[in-house]
Amino acid sequence: MDSQVQEAQPIKSRVMKVDSVETWDLYVTQATNQGCPIVAHFTASWCMPSVAMNPFFEELASSYSDVLFLAVDVDEVKKVATRLEIKAMPTFLLMREGALVDKLVGANPEEIRKWIDGFVQSIRVSVA
Repeated sequence: MDSQVQEAQPIKSRVMKVDSVETWDLYVTQATNQGCPIVAHFTASWCMPSVAMNPFFEELASSYSDVLFLAVDVDEVKKVATRLEIKAMPTFLLMREGALVDKLVGANPEEIRKWIDGFVQSIRVSVA
């Protein structure tokens, strides 16, 4: 037997699920303290375009290791959705230093990728 063969480890999600207002506040506070930008995906289990974006959102999260990716089910965490005036799913938010920077509504993967990439590039430039 070859001892080099290791069992495949399940891939750990880089998208953090927000299940309460407290969890949301904690993630935003931690990210703010660490200077880490946030991309949040507001979703709903009954919204098929939103659900269809989940694998894409996971892929984005693994591409940008210096960004915190959050998933928020609007039915589970209504207070956060209301606070941020989320009216439709999917809605994606960009946040920096605890503040909303931009909002994008709709399931358009290429547009979302370009939008996040521009956001991340602008932060990397301002930090450098």
